[in-house]
Amino acid sequence: MRVLIVDDSRSSLAMIGTLVEAATSADVDTTTRPSEALRLSQATQYDLVLVDHVMPEMDGVEFTTALRVRPSYQLVPIIMVTSDMDRNTRIEAIRAGATDFVNKPFDPTELQARVANLLSLRAAQVELADRATWLAREVELATAHLLAREEEIIWRLARAIEYRDGDTGEHVSRVAQISQLIASGMGLSSERCRMIYLAAPLHDIGKIGIADAILGKPGKLTPEEFATMREHVTIGARILENGSSELIRTAELIAQSHHERWDGTGYPDKLSGNDIPVEARIVAIADVFDALCSERPYKAAWPVDKAYAEVLASSGSHFDPACVEAFQDKWREIEAIMGAAPAAAVGF
Repeated sequence: MRVLIVDDSRSSLAMIGTLVEAATSADVDTTTRPSEALRLSQATQYDLVLVDHVMPEMDGVEFTTALRVRPSYQLVPIIMVTSDMDRNTRIEAIRAGATDFVNKPFDPTELQARVANLLSLRAAQVELADRATWLAREVELATAHLLAREEEIIWRLARAIEYRDGDTGEHVSRVAQISQLIASGMGLSSERCRMIYLAAPLHDIGKIGIADAILGKPGKLTPEEFATMREHVTIGARILENGSSELIRTAELIAQSHHERWDGTGYPDKLSGNDIPVEARIVAIADVFDALCSERPYKAAWPVDKAYAEVLASSGSHFDPACVEAFQDKWREIEAIMGAAPAAAVGF
């Protein structure tokens, strides 16, 4: 523990310092100037401060007020040493932040007892604060570990779905990256962008409920088969419903609504405009764009620039204009993603 003593009287300063050192194992610093004491307390965290009430440079009340402004000294005990017994003076000192008083001329035993008691309380306070910091750090580490496990499970599940759909899993990775870029371009917070990035890979989780004969059909689907394929959004939402984490709840919104269209002609609920969750509007662009750039059994992969033009042309009809604008603003980064690996097949 460290103690700071401030008194313009050198004899009083020496006496108090000797008594404090004799009664405690604390390190003691002394000064006759309040301005010097404020400088010392800026560089060193003291656990107890004793300050004289009457000093020419700055009185004890003014010093206490200046010290209490600092966050690190809001809980440090301060003893005011005073010969003024006036009630108003004491109230003024208490309002400034004084914890206790010692009267001049002081009783050495009383002074030592008050100092020892306040240092004991300060030690307990510091121990509790350290314990709280340790617990907060442990909770943070445990939470990070849980989030990492949740993210890992999501990515592995998403890749499993892609493999079942005849893909290698690159599609979900690209859709996640592009979705994050669009979200960032729209000015969403970094936390929300990250959430969309992690939830986007589950946009087609409902495909595990679609028959292999439809999912793996080499040719174009019949209207009846396509109607069945559309059910994957509802299946996906049911799989993810009632999630206890924000990540799963975001994934549910995306799975349910990523095939809605800005003009209301999408499915399954024919939502339009801002009634479509923004997360789903963002992933819709990433999903369709990557689909256009991917080879399918019934179509060749489009050149990236042609797919880019199609997204821009669909602004206000298929896609949210604000999302398209963000897609356009982030084009260089998106183009780099598309060039990083061969385009892979994607579902409907």
